[in-house]
Amino acid sequence: MSNDVDFDLSPDQWEALRTLRNPVSGGRLSKAYLIESLVKFGLVVVNDGIPVMTPTGRKALVRGSCRLLDLAA
Repeated sequence: MSNDVDFDLSPDQWEALRTLRNPVSGGRLSKAYLIESLVKFGLVVVNDGIPVMTPTGRKALVRGSCRLLDLAA
């Protein structure tokens, strides 16, 4: 069994996951469909209406960091 976390997320999904690194302060993310897609992957859970990154989501974000740099270039 492999513990590798490798997801083929869209640039918008990576951005939404990245913004969840820090708690959302009183605001909501504008694109709920992105959060829903991340929930389906198990990268995010919604607690009391607030999206929170899961440990799997954190691993995916760390592993996907090089992709984020490529998108910014």
